[in-house]
Amino acid sequence: MRATVGDQLVQHGRVVGQHDKIGEIVEVIGQEGNPPYRVRFEDGHEGVCSPGPDTEIRHREAQQ
Repeated sequence: MRATVGDQLVQHGRVVGQHDKIGEIVEVIGQEGNPPYRVRFEDGHEGVCSPGPDTEIRHREAQQ
């Protein structure tokens, strides 16, 4: 999994009825685009994430 600043990180809900959490990657801490990432979520919360199998990266150029 590789990302750049500005990409979206989407954590899919793990149970029925749980919504996805969407955040913007504001810092890539790992080398060459690898995790961990500092992510700012829609509610304003920021955290450091090492994405798991329930996570998707939506690249900035694919969103346009």
